[in-house]
Amino acid sequence: MQSRKRILVTGGAGFLGSHLCERLVEEGHDVICLDNFFTSQKSNVEHLLSRPNFELIRHDITLPIYLEVDEIYNLACPAAPCHYQYNPIKTMKTCILGAIHVLGMAKRCRAKVLQASTSEVYGDPEVHPQPETYRGAVNPIGPRACYDEGKRAAETLFMDYYRMHGLRIKIVRIFNTYGPRMHPFDGRVVSNFIRQALQGEPITIFGDGSQTRSFCYRDDMVEGIIRMMESPDDFIGPVNLGNPEEISVRELAEVVLELTGSKSPIVYGPLPPDDPVQRRPDISLAKSRLGWQPKVSLRDGLQRTIDWFRSINLSDYRPPTPNYGPPWVPSRPQ
Repeated sequence: MQSRKRILVTGGAGFLGSHLCERLVEEGHDVICLDNFFTSQKSNVEHLLSRPNFELIRHDITLPIYLEVDEIYNLACPAAPCHYQYNPIKTMKTCILGAIHVLGMAKRCRAKVLQASTSEVYGDPEVHPQPETYRGAVNPIGPRACYDEGKRAAETLFMDYYRMHGLRIKIVRIFNTYGPRMHPFDGRVVSNFIRQALQGEPITIFGDGSQTRSFCYRDDMVEGIIRMMESPDDFIGPVNLGNPEEISVRELAEVVLELTGSKSPIVYGPLPPDDPVQRRPDISLAKSRLGWQPKVSLRDGLQRTIDWFRSINLSDYRPPTPNYGPPWVPSRPQ
């Protein structure tokens, strides 16, 4: 095994974070999982609590915390539109203050730190597929801006700490990811379609369904994130991680109906403001510098995800916010 490291994963009890923690624990590292459990589930990491090299801390990364670590994976932030729009000011704080706090810790500990950024930095793209050199088309005053601009600002902070303090940083831009442990009520298209299909509810498509997305299975994404962290220090990114296989939302609904055997009808609603028409990563850089590309096909990944959804009890999961349906009408936080 490689040398044992002390690794902090913020947002470590979330969908991707829990799988990342699991992988790092299995590799023998001392892993600290930090999460405030806003959109995550403690059950995601419950099986790790008995492991001597795993520690769970309930904490909000918008507040300072002092730990001694060798590496930091900064994954903390709600990623589904209906949840990050529920409290947009808190989302912006999580992106910016969270980045400041993990960067300050990395500076003090001389740790390497990875920022989990997003394809949303490209906004509703005018370039297709999206390479890392594309600067994006983001509406800075729209309902998605708290997340889009928050993640863009976090990238800015990472680059400024790199230039001013010589921090060892890594930036990955994560495209749509799915798989077991997705929150059933996260409001995203894969979880929505599967949950609706299994419950015999209408499959809800917003818009006419011609908008495209690219879906990467969770195991492929975790592999890409770890490869980026372990890459040479002179390669800081940003680097796109995602599946370049593009599919329309309508086609995705039809595949889910086929794989579940559901008779649910498809219904249509109005498209949310600033919803991207196209989303597909150019992963040439990840291929050349990380030797990485997705291996799990969409149908295989969806079948594994559907099997997991069949195995859980939906009553064990609470919707993190009241508005896990249409993402453009967020409820006012109480």
